[in-house]
Amino acid sequence: MGVLTMTGMTENTGAAALEVILELQGVEKAYGSGSTRTQVLDGVDFAVNRGEFICVVGPSGSGKTTLLRCIAGLMPPSGGRTLFEGDVVTEPPAKLAVVFQDYSRSLLPWMTVRRNIELPLKNKFARGERAERIEHALRSVGLAGKGDLYPWQMSGGMQQRAAIARGLAYQPDVLLMDEPFAAVDAQTRIDLEDLVLDIQREYNTTVLFVTHDIDEAVYLADRVVVLSGAPTTVSHEIPVDLPRPRDQVQTKLDPRFAQLRTRIFELIQNAKSSSVINRA
Repeated sequence: MGVLTMTGMTENTGAAALEVILELQGVEKAYGSGSTRTQVLDGVDFAVNRGEFICVVGPSGSGKTTLLRCIAGLMPPSGGRTLFEGDVVTEPPAKLAVVFQDYSRSLLPWMTVRRNIELPLKNKFARGERAERIEHALRSVGLAGKGDLYPWQMSGGMQQRAAIARGLAYQPDVLLMDEPFAAVDAQTRIDLEDLVLDIQREYNTTVLFVTHDIDEAVYLADRVVVLSGAPTTVSHEIPVDLPRPRDQVQTKLDPRFAQLRTRIFELIQNAKSSSVINRA
């Protein structure tokens, strides 16, 4: 197991060394070749400690989803590597789960919610254990008693809860979330933010959460990784020193919340400007 030493562009450091569960070492991704080659990721380096909640933010087009797919083993990097629990990721690791933004496509409409959640468990666990894990996951996301519904019978917020439950039922060591609340209304988004914080505490899961919403990142995270404009590297890592448990009213009234939000906003605006200059 590795040890994370906070270095480079991390601000307000001083955290104790912790166990690293996920580490990105110079991750690159390019598309095309020759004159049509487009460099999206240009050496992304950061580490995630076990039990941390990390949010990744950056300008639009900075390759946040591409980065997450490389981390998950769903897409091979052009250079560099990702280590999960010390092993190089070449395919989706067994103890890593992904929740995507488009829940309407990730849930199979001809299967009930219970069947959708069971799908990735079938070849790993006996029937009895599968049933126990499914019911626990449904309770955890507030869908107890809803397992026999079909996705098309549920609201968008309920469908995303079901998608989260599918990831949780596997009881992963790391949960990757790709802008999972972008497609729901504002009130549902608030409810889901608090839900995922409750889930992290209950399951003691490490979460890597990609978002374009700065307020969401500050509210959820222990640390925010800010990406540069494309071609993308890590611009800064911002520790979020707000007390837990978080509260949608009190946390956001804390002057430190506004300071962190402003700092990250400035970094993203600067990244946008740099990206425009680089393309000129």
